[in-house]
Amino acid sequence: MDIDTQLIRQIAQQQHHALAQLYERHVMHMFAVATRILKSRKDAEDLIHDVFLEIWNKAADFDASRSSARTWILMRVRSRAVDRLRQLARTQKIFSADAYDESGAVQTTEPAPDQLAEWQYARSAVEQLPESQYTVIVLSYYEGLTCSEIAERCQIPVGTVKSRLSAAIRHLRGALESSGEKTHARPR
Repeated sequence: MDIDTQLIRQIAQQQHHALAQLYERHVMHMFAVATRILKSRKDAEDLIHDVFLEIWNKAADFDASRSSARTWILMRVRSRAVDRLRQLARTQKIFSADAYDESGAVQTTEPAPDQLAEWQYARSAVEQLPESQYTVIVLSYYEGLTCSEIAERCQIPVGTVKSRLSAAIRHLRGALESSGEKTHARPR
């Protein structure tokens, strides 16, 4: 039995020292995963705290035959981070419900006057994507769905979702970079 599995079993028996050891062994990797998903150090720190509370409370649920302790821990981090992103997106949607156009899919918050041209160009670039790419971009970035959820909703393979997202991002990056060159070329 590996040390992490032993530590989790000790945590299930409410042994505080085991939680401290598990923390020392995994906190940096957990923090890296949480930060990469949440894009916020503070949110990642809060999430790690919550995950360790969950580990303390659910250590007895760990099954070493299903996964390694490290995988079990990191899946909790990832799952809670995605949940938190969705919660933040829902909160933002509630507080800015009037910031969506008639279709309810694409956010249309007005930019500052000096950014209006760039904003209109970006929105136009998204709207000009092929329908298949437009759909996955809207579901991913505006509705916060994962690739698996998009695949399920659209009834297409996950690999196809990823390919379409990648193609859409390349197209948008190219369009926006050329827009940026034009924007910066004009006199100020």
